[in-house]
Amino acid sequence: MSVFHAFRSADAQRESGDAPERGRARRIAGRAATVLACLFVLFALDAPDRLSRLTAGQLVRIPVEALVVAALVLVLPARARRWVAAPAGALLGVLVIFKGLDMGFDAVLVRPFNPVFDVSFLRPGFEFVDTSVGRTAAIGAAVLIVLLIVAVPVLMALAVLRLSRLAVRHRTWTARSVAVLGTVWVASAALGVQAVPGVPLASGGTAGLAYDHARQVRTSLKDRGVFAKQAAVDAFRNTPPSRMLTGLRGKDVVLAFVESYGRSAVEHPEYAPQVDAVLDAGTRQLKAAGFGARSGYLTSSTAGGGSWLAHSTLLSGLWIDNQQRYRTLTSSSRFTLTRAFGEAGWRTLTVQPAITRAWPEASFYGYDKVYDDRNLGYKGPRFSYATMPDQYTLNTLQRDELAASGRKPVMAELALVSSHAPWASIPSPVPWNAVGDGSVFDGMGKGENAAWPSSGRIRGEYRKSIEYTLNTLVSYMLTYGTKNTVLVFLGDHQPAPSIAGQNPSRDVPVTVVARDPAVLDRISGWGWQDGLRPARTSPVWPMSTFRDRFLAAFGSAPSGSPAAAASHR
Repeated sequence: MSVFHAFRSADAQRESGDAPERGRARRIAGRAATVLACLFVLFALDAPDRLSRLTAGQLVRIPVEALVVAALVLVLPARARRWVAAPAGALLGVLVIFKGLDMGFDAVLVRPFNPVFDVSFLRPGFEFVDTSVGRTAAIGAAVLIVLLIVAVPVLMALAVLRLSRLAVRHRTWTARSVAVLGTVWVASAALGVQAVPGVPLASGGTAGLAYDHARQVRTSLKDRGVFAKQAAVDAFRNTPPSRMLTGLRGKDVVLAFVESYGRSAVEHPEYAPQVDAVLDAGTRQLKAAGFGARSGYLTSSTAGGGSWLAHSTLLSGLWIDNQQRYRTLTSSSRFTLTRAFGEAGWRTLTVQPAITRAWPEASFYGYDKVYDDRNLGYKGPRFSYATMPDQYTLNTLQRDELAASGRKPVMAELALVSSHAPWASIPSPVPWNAVGDGSVFDGMGKGENAAWPSSGRIRGEYRKSIEYTLNTLVSYMLTYGTKNTVLVFLGDHQPAPSIAGQNPSRDVPVTVVARDPAVLDRISGWGWQDGLRPARTSPVWPMSTFRDRFLAAFGSAPSGSPAAAASHR
């Protein structure tokens, strides 16, 4: 028994010695958790919704939302306090997710996240990460996003509950702090006091964000009706085919969208010297071969991505800036530019090398033939996102359609994707008669998971990709263009701000090239610049106005319509 009591005594001594250590560890852990909760909440409240504004100065502001919740916690009874603190924390967590989404969308698409329309971007976003980084990274990113969507509101609710309990335990200190900081907030807001230059000390951005997104949801839900009214107006719906596109009869019209070819490519100081030199050299070469050109600007309905929105805007004459409008449009009977050509006697087709599966929307546009990755017969390597070089795309159009004899005139819409992000692999030109099935490009390309260029190289690689496509278009016209060839090429949208620069416009260059001077005479009243490069002072039109202006210039616009007047301005 004496031995047993000796062991019990020793254990008791150890436990009594360990108890203070465990208590000290719990206190340290508790204080650390409180500090982390405070930092988590303050970061959530003060963080901006644009990545470019995420600076240290943004995180030393006084958030009015914290003062309001703290005051409520002090005056409410315990049960009601929990019902305020927990939902407020969960709501703040949701708003943090919205801030993150806004940052991502602004960095890529130059606009905030729209909770009504932008869920549709999840699939294209996943596919882009899949093709440019790899399936493992895409799945990992998707899993991480789901975890964050669940975890952030829960953790934020727990953090606010913890801080509310702390505030109640130190009621007097909390009340004084709220009074002092509230007075400072009001004075700072009234006097415009700044924490650092350009950053107001008084913050209410999270409440403003909640209001803005709530208003955005309301506006977005009403957009279907607004769009229906816009779509009901169509000056060309009943124009007889005999009066349609009479100024282009007998011409092959190639309408080419150049991926990410924005105004920044011809004006940004990092790109303009080289890109403008390509355009000016192309102008001289085409002029020597008998071609003329005129250039201006269109404002795209999208930026950074969403090329299909720009394509549908130009072809339909309607402003398509979200997926709901796109789906509504492509399930309607809207009269498109391609249908106008088809009804007037052209064979209409599209070449879409980036489309790798069924594309049901193609029937809306009224194409006689759709070429995509599955039937273009390409046997060469992939160039990162681009399934094939633009030279192959243009060569296939020439070989399979335009080289045929005894055919109808062709109207072809093309998507040239060699300048698509991530600019990790750019083709080199080859002789046109050597293009063949594309195997000549073996050794040039990099697979779809090619590493992105480093931050120091990516802008230069973007510029090179634009130069490649522009040189390819000029070379195509010099090699295959005739007096009956009309080329219209334009950008679909600006690249992301990391490439275009902060706060870029949505303008894209647009150019018409033709050997027949009568074609360019038809648009002489547009005020466009001679040559392939638009001037800084060239007119800028919404992309949605192009269809009507084009149809009015090359056909017979309805008498007294805005399109008829626009064709002469």
